[in-house]
Amino acid sequence: MPVLNERDYLARAVDTVLTQDVDAPIELIIALAPSSDGTTELATELAARDPRIVLVDNPAADIPVGLNIAIRASRYPTIVRVDAHSELEPGYTRRALHTLTRVGAANVGGVMRADGRTPFQRAVARAYNSRIGLGGGAYHGGADEGDAESAYLGVMRRAVLEEVGLFDESIRRGEDWELNLRIRRAGYRVWFDPTLSVTYWPRESWTRLARQFFATGRWRGELVRRYGLVNSLRFFAPPALVIDTVAALVVAVLQLTGVLSGIPALVASLVHLPVLAYVALVVVVAAGPGGGAGWRDKMWTLAVLPTMHFSWGTGFLIGLIRGADDTVDTSRIGDRNTPLP
Repeated sequence: MPVLNERDYLARAVDTVLTQDVDAPIELIIALAPSSDGTTELATELAARDPRIVLVDNPAADIPVGLNIAIRASRYPTIVRVDAHSELEPGYTRRALHTLTRVGAANVGGVMRADGRTPFQRAVARAYNSRIGLGGGAYHGGADEGDAESAYLGVMRRAVLEEVGLFDESIRRGEDWELNLRIRRAGYRVWFDPTLSVTYWPRESWTRLARQFFATGRWRGELVRRYGLVNSLRFFAPPALVIDTVAALVVAVLQLTGVLSGIPALVASLVHLPVLAYVALVVVVAAGPGGGAGWRDKMWTLAVLPTMHFSWGTGFLIGLIRGADDTVDTSRIGDRNTPLP
């Protein structure tokens, strides 16, 4: 469990790990980044109460670095990745271990069930759980068990991780997708099991959400630079929306100023159709059951969906053109990365 500034979530996350019903010895390795909210002190208290908790330092504060430090410090042949901003459902580990053996997989993951405590966080959670919000990845609401492109968190065979080289520490976002790509290329199976469920608590404010998705999008652009069309086509939808929106704005200005008129203006108007269709889709989703129960939930849904799509799409285009460089997710603290997916 890589941890950075998670005091409000850490104790519950740790409890859901240590109360897993597993007929085998377990340990929880917490990789502590330099926190400023009392997380390190809380983790120290928790470790003092339970000898199964082992604390290691992650001064770089990057996700893959912390994960690799924790894996190297661990003793057992199966690695269960967990996050401080998530909660394992009862029976998660036992079922995952059974599936790992049953299908002969190297990595097994389940469903990320986002949840929220405020109207804004609930709106983000609904977007996470919707095909409209995050594009339909299996772990955002898939129902069919089977081979998968990647896995949320993941229950992994240590021997396979060591064979493929653990997490790539040069990748700060999307490191799980890249690891699973190497696992599949090595001839092993990545498996999705919808009976596995993890509760995930999204960002709590609009600005943090925008910064998170911009950083994630930029790293996806970097991954496209590195791996090309191995990336799923769904990753290209948000940048396409951004490009079309910019084109529509340019055409609108040219039409309003009279630079474009007549048949050329009519033909150019076609660029407005995807934007209008997108606006209509967001309004329909927000107004319907997918927008929540109250008016505040629905209004936040109207804001959350475009924020996620345009932040991610803009970041993707910059990452595709310029690379990710040293881009980090600043949605938790300063210029630091966070241990969140």
